[in-house]
Amino acid sequence: MFELVEPIAAVTFSEVPNEAFLAVGMRNYWDGYFAGRAAPLGLAPAAVVHAVFYNFADGEVARHIPWVWGKITPREAIAVRERSSAAALRQMIGELADSPGLVRVADLATRAAVSAPTEGRVLYAGLRALDVPDEPVARLWHAATLLREHRGDGHNAILVAHGIGGTAAHVLLALSLGMRPEEFGRVHHLPKAQLAAVVDGLRGRGLVDAAGGFTDAGRETRERIEARTDELAASAYEVLSANELDDLIARLEPIAAAVKAAGD
Repeated sequence: MFELVEPIAAVTFSEVPNEAFLAVGMRNYWDGYFAGRAAPLGLAPAAVVHAVFYNFADGEVARHIPWVWGKITPREAIAVRERSSAAALRQMIGELADSPGLVRVADLATRAAVSAPTEGRVLYAGLRALDVPDEPVARLWHAATLLREHRGDGHNAILVAHGIGGTAAHVLLALSLGMRPEEFGRVHHLPKAQLAAVVDGLRGRGLVDAAGGFTDAGRETRERIEARTDELAASAYEVLSANELDDLIARLEPIAAAVKAAGD
C-alpha cells in the first residue's frame, strides 16, 4: 500500500503546487512545502513543526516558519495545496482522471483514510480535522495524503522507540540505498563534523561498521523499523473487506504507475 499511496500523495511536492505557492508570495520551494504540509497544525511554532516532521536538521524549519504565515494563513495554504495537488494529479494521470472507476477508488481510499485511530498521530489528526473534498481526484489525493501521514506518524514513533533521530534515520536510509551519507540529498549539506558525529553515534551502537556501511545489527534494526512501521500502518485498512482491499489495490496500480511515469 505504501508503494501505491506514496506517489499519489507526493504529487503535492511537484512543480504545479510549487508554482501555486510561489504565486501567493512564497520565496522558494521550501516555503511552500512547510506552509502546505504544516498548515493542518495551525499556527504552530517552528519547534513544534520540527518535532512533528521529525527528520529535518535543527534550524531548517525555522527558516520558513513562522515567516510563511506573514504571507498566507494556514487555511489559505490548505486550499492552495489541495487545489494545486489535485491539478497536478489530474495532469499526471490523464484520462484515468475521468474514468468510471475513479470515484470508486477515491471512495475506498477515503474510507480507509478516515478510519484509523488518531492517538499519537499528530499530523494525521490535523489532516483528519479537514473537510474531505467532494471532487473525486482531489478526494483521492486527500485520502492518499492522510494514509501517507498516518504511516509517517507511526514511523516516527518507531524511530523514537529505537533511539534513532531524524538525521540518523536519513543516514540509515542512505546506507540502505548503497550511498554514503555525505552523498545523500537530505543530509549532504550538513556540516561535515555534524554528520560525522551522527555516523559515529551509530557506529558506537554497533549499527555502522568501521568502513561506514551497515553491520548485520544495523541492517536488522532498519528492517525491524520498516516492518513495524508497516504493521502500525495496517490499522487504516482494517475497515475494508478483503475483496474491497483487493479492489482498491487493483484500481490504485495504474494510477500510481501513471504518476511515476510522469516523473515530476
